[in-house]
Amino acid sequence: MGYKFKIMKQEQAEEIAYKWHYDGKYSFYDMESDKEDLVEFLDPEKRGHSYFVVINEKEVIGFFSFNKVANNTIDIGLGLRPDLTGSGNGLEFLKAGLEFAKAKYKPEKTTLSVATFNQRAIKIYRKIGFEELETFIQDTNGSSFEFLKMVKYY
Repeated sequence: MGYKFKIMKQEQAEEIAYKWHYDGKYSFYDMESDKEDLVEFLDPEKRGHSYFVVINEKEVIGFFSFNKVANNTIDIGLGLRPDLTGSGNGLEFLKAGLEFAKAKYKPEKTTLSVATFNQRAIKIYRKIGFEELETFIQDTNGSSFEFLKMVKYY
């Protein structure tokens, strides 16, 4: 598929934040579930040039955030539009995001963190070459949750 990456505009951030709602346990990923994340996501200055929407043909199908961290590492966050999840779209979407990151930032490694209950995503991350680093507890969405930190080396 021909994915295009474009800096996220305010209108797109608001659409994602207020209209994308995931089913069941995945509602954990609704932007409105974590007020701190929501504030950052909706603030153009805090988003800066690190948040990109992913466009397939003419519609937004997802987003990525790319944050440079120490030692030539990019930490990514991502979201696939709710109606596209759970139906085999994740692998190609993730591949496109990693290819974009490699071309733009030239990292030696990429990291990400995922809630440990999200085995669907973890399976895709492993399939594309991410390795487990550690688990940690993070306060988010009004409670504490276990996350898995993963890394992919190039």
